[in-house]
Amino acid sequence: MEQPIKSLNTPSKAFNIASVAVLIIGIATYTFGLFNADMLLNEKGYYLIVLLYGLFSAVSLQKSIRDKQENIPTSKIYHLLSMVSTGVAVVLLGVGLFNANLLLSEKGFYGIAYVMSLYAAVAVQKNIRDNEAMKQQAPQATSDTQDDVVDSE
Repeated sequence: MEQPIKSLNTPSKAFNIASVAVLIIGIATYTFGLFNADMLLNEKGYYLIVLLYGLFSAVSLQKSIRDKQENIPTSKIYHLLSMVSTGVAVVLLGVGLFNANLLLSEKGFYGIAYVMSLYAAVAVQKNIRDNEAMKQQAPQATSDTQDDVVDSE
C-alpha cells in the first residue's frame, strides 16, 4: 500500500508554526537585546548586520544543499560560497562577542539567540519549499487517483 504524498514531503502544521515562532522569537530577542544594550551605535550595527548576514547565508546554504539533493543544477562555487559565508557569519559573531565588553551571560544570550535564529530560518525555508513541492505534486496525485478509478470501472 502506498503512503500518502503528504506524509512524505510536508512537515506538520505544528512544526510549521513552531518554526516560524522560533524565528520570530529568536530575531526579536536578539534585536531587543541590542536595543537595550549599553553599546555604541556602531557596535549595535555590527551585531545587527552579522545577524542579517547569518540569516541570509544559512538560508542560501540550505537552498544549495536542497538543490543538489533534488538534482537541480547548482554551481560548485555557489555552494562553496554559501558554506564559507555561513561559517564566516558565525565566526564574525564569535569574534565580536569574544572581544566585546559584555558579561558572559550577555555573550551567551546573543550567541543562543543567534544560533536559534539561524536554525529557525533554515527550518522555515525548508518548510516553505516542502509545501511548494507538495502543491506541485498534488495535481499529479489527484489525476493519478482519478485514472485508477476510471481504469477499475
